[in-house]
Amino acid sequence: MGSVSADAGTYFAAERTFLAWIRTGLALMGFGFVVARFGLFLREAQALIHIGTAQGSRFSVWTGTGLVLVGVVVNVLSLLRYRENVLRLNRGEMPDTSPSKLAMSAAGLLAGLGVVIAGYLLYFR
Repeated sequence: MGSVSADAGTYFAAERTFLAWIRTGLALMGFGFVVARFGLFLREAQALIHIGTAQGSRFSVWTGTGLVLVGVVVNVLSLLRYRENVLRLNRGEMPDTSPSKLAMSAAGLLAGLGVVIAGYLLYFR
């Protein structure tokens, strides 16, 4: 690879990308928490009016927990990629410009999860 002269703007761009990934991970964790708590709320509400147990309670707890864990993985992987990019810039090398495996994996996983949730909602409507 060729040598690059990294100015402050290049480092700031890498940091902005890193912070965007951190926000994405935090949003996933927050959304996962809300999904998990909503299932518990439904179970308690149904128990109060003596309907029985909520059918979606376990599904939402597992889905919410999964989203929290995906958020954690996104934050850890973004930290590793940011560190690698800064080290490359410090050595005068060009950062990896290939498509982000993290972005493609997160998008694919969330799209798959969306299909599963849509199927669940249609099945239990």
